[in-house]
Amino acid sequence: MIFHFTLAQILLMIPVGIVAGIISSTVGMASLVSYPALLYIGRLPAVFANVTNTASMIFNCAGAGLSSIPELKGHVKQTLMTLTLTFFGSIGGSMLLLMEPGGSFQKIVPFFILFSGVVILAPHKRHTSEEGTGGHMSLHYRLMADVAIILMGGYMGYFGAAAGVVMIAILSRITDESFPVYNAVRNVSALSANLVAMVIYAVKSHVYWILVFPMGVGLFIGGYIGPIIVRHVSDKILKAVVGIGALILGIYMFIQAYF
Repeated sequence: MIFHFTLAQILLMIPVGIVAGIISSTVGMASLVSYPALLYIGRLPAVFANVTNTASMIFNCAGAGLSSIPELKGHVKQTLMTLTLTFFGSIGGSMLLLMEPGGSFQKIVPFFILFSGVVILAPHKRHTSEEGTGGHMSLHYRLMADVAIILMGGYMGYFGAAAGVVMIAILSRITDESFPVYNAVRNVSALSANLVAMVIYAVKSHVYWILVFPMGVGLFIGGYIGPIIVRHVSDKILKAVVGIGALILGIYMFIQAYF
């Protein structure tokens, strides 16, 4: 099925991408803007809007990663590990998508998002090794964290709605670093999952590149701006915004899925 777009629709994707990119690279909820825009402005069916949106998010990851270089200094090992685990997880999720459609998964997604909101907002105590200090996690906790990241990668490759929020929730529990640092790690690690999903979708479905590129320009700009904003806002405010936003989004998606 081929859709035709006016010049106004195509150009409107740029400001949409900027707003979505800022939201994605700060609080991980770009789907609040980019996906509905493709549905209503681009007039795309839900499936095509989803795959086109996923392909566009590559640009957001690139912009956010470039802007996050100051936060990533000294955290290259953690970033590469998270990116690698996410990559392999996303392969599994994408392969599962080829065998089993993701539509039924929509009924489970709201609970993931609601749980993530609770995790982000709840105070937590750092898990450490008995002989170490706050900088070293115990082995079993590290393994649990790695499995969680792999599963998160699978979630990104299979469905991906509000995946950024869920990843923030995971990273907030396995590091003592500030929000800007683990948010930067999250932005970069999402690149691998989006790349895998983009390749799968390009082969399996139809990506509307005529909308991907203008929205991608906006997403790159917004993705670059986001980490700068995060750098100047306190961790408590950011966590509160992400956590409350996740609860609102979870409730909204619950209503959409069940009512």
